[in-house]
Amino acid sequence: MITLTAAAALTLSACGGDSSKGKDNDKIAGAGTGSEKSASPTAREEAVAGRPKIELPSDVKDEYEEWKVGDDVKDAILVDTAHRIDATNDAILRGDSSAPGLPFYYRDKALTGAVEWVQEYKKANLSFTGTTRYYDPKVTLSGSTTAAVVYCADESKGFNKNRKTGKVDRTPSDESPYVLYNTRLEKSEKGVWQTSVLISKRGDKACAV
Repeated sequence: MITLTAAAALTLSACGGDSSKGKDNDKIAGAGTGSEKSASPTAREEAVAGRPKIELPSDVKDEYEEWKVGDDVKDAILVDTAHRIDATNDAILRGDSSAPGLPFYYRDKALTGAVEWVQEYKKANLSFTGTTRYYDPKVTLSGSTTAAVVYCADESKGFNKNRKTGKVDRTPSDESPYVLYNTRLEKSEKGVWQTSVLISKRGDKACAV
């Protein structure tokens, strides 16, 4: 069975070759409560970059906690990271590996991995439902056009759904629902921060409190 990794669900080696599953069974919790959640991009942001319009169905939610760090450049990087996550979800839900959001927010190895992951969901006749929480983002700049973003995801409230019947699989998984993502982004000529490498590790202690 495919394990839901919801919005940037690429736990595939195609996205960097270092994907791994954690074996630690300690209880993992997310970041604390009361943290700020990012808003959707403004119409001006979408118009300036020519961003594809992405609207997730009401039963799928991506929550971004503390997704602002108070620096204009780093916050712009986090906005595009969130867009990339939403774009992946949109493509999976529609079963469309050619969805415009993928090449807009991905490039290089990460784009190849994203397309393959959407195809795997479609091949397995799966979609998903529920809420995925993204938290504890850390942004590191390397020059003016390259950055690294590390963040955690809590998939405990996300579930696979049969694409044809609509039946939701709520069977408890033996795998940790907490995933650490390590990504590399490069700024495109349009000014969009595109993810070029994505590596994930399920059950990593860095996502514990």
